Amino acid sequence: MNEPVVRHPVIRNESTTEIPVHLLFRDETGVSSVPSGATVVGRRKGTGEQRKVTAVPVPTPVPQGPVERPGPAGPGWAAVIAGLGAVAGCGAVLWWVGLVPGPLRVLLGLPVRTYDGIGTAGWGALAALVTVGLCAFGGLARGREGYASVLTLFGAYRGSVRRTGLVWLSPLLVRRRVDVRLKHWRSEPLATVDRNGIALRVVVLVVWRVADTARATLTVADHTGYLRGQVEAGLARVLSRLPVDALSAAADSGGTRTLRDTAAVGDALTREVAERTAAAGIEVFSVQPVRIEYAPEVAEAMRRRNLAALEAKDRDRALASVVDAVEDTVRRLTARGLVGELDDYERKALVRELTVAYLGGR
Repeated sequence: MNEPVVRHPVIRNESTTEIPVHLLFRDETGVSSVPSGATVVGRRKGTGEQRKVTAVPVPTPVPQGPVERPGPAGPGWAAVIAGLGAVAGCGAVLWWVGLVPGPLRVLLGLPVRTYDGIGTAGWGALAALVTVGLCAFGGLARGREGYASVLTLFGAYRGSVRRTGLVWLSPLLVRRRVDVRLKHWRSEPLATVDRNGIALRVVVLVVWRVADTARATLTVADHTGYLRGQVEAGLARVLSRLPVDALSAAADSGGTRTLRDTAAVGDALTREVAERTAAAGIEVFSVQPVRIEYAPEVAEAMRRRNLAALEAKDRDRALASVVDAVEDTVRRLTARGLVGELDDYERKALVRELTVAYLGGR
């Protein structure tokens, strides 16, 4: 007879405690294994269900370039005064060392000075005065309405100047003039497709201006080319959502939106392009389609298709009106007793004759 096996604890004072199954699936307090950018949904504690994680799309960050700020600029009249003072100082130094010609000295009424050579102090004074004069006159610039100057020093952005009139800018700064006036651009026919894949040619009118000169010149290589590219991309995104034409009863009653609704299409284009071009410092006020037409390779086929659809709609409308007229005629004749009780054959014959008569009259 087998004796029962007695289990001896390996470790003294060892004890065993039962753990409920549902506790094995509980989360520890303060510990989360959900990745960033995810949402936990549909989980019940204590049921052993695993957490359901749905990924949340993270928007792609738009690269941000330098932001426009006022650049270093001084009044032009102060630079002119400093330059004239430097010229006068050079003349005084030349007179002091005796290098002023005699006729000029007599004309100016200056006393005679003998030439004893230019010392170190004279050369230093002349160099300083010449430097001041070159900086004063070399930094003069004329600011015009509707234009701004973007200043850079050794490739680093130093600010933008929108002042008008005579201004002074450091000769060490590289200047790049930017047109900030309100402009409109009428595009040439751009190729795109509608929701059904039909090739189109679209002409748009864009009203825009440069709002941030730093981004327009330093963020993109050519801000006008960037605007053109975004307009073409916006056309491809917006026009592919709707059909160019919808020849159906729903379209006639206003139930179907098409690209012929230029106001709605223009608003969608404006929002799309303005959002995309803001990173390049371009402010877009309006993007309106001026002309939407079929591409030359499909224009004739689409014209025949539209004519056939219009003819079919006209036939359906005429047939519906004839059927309504026949039904009303038969009902009124029966109600007034002008015809007796008709069997199916006679009723069909009457309906046929009335239909032929109405259609012949139309």
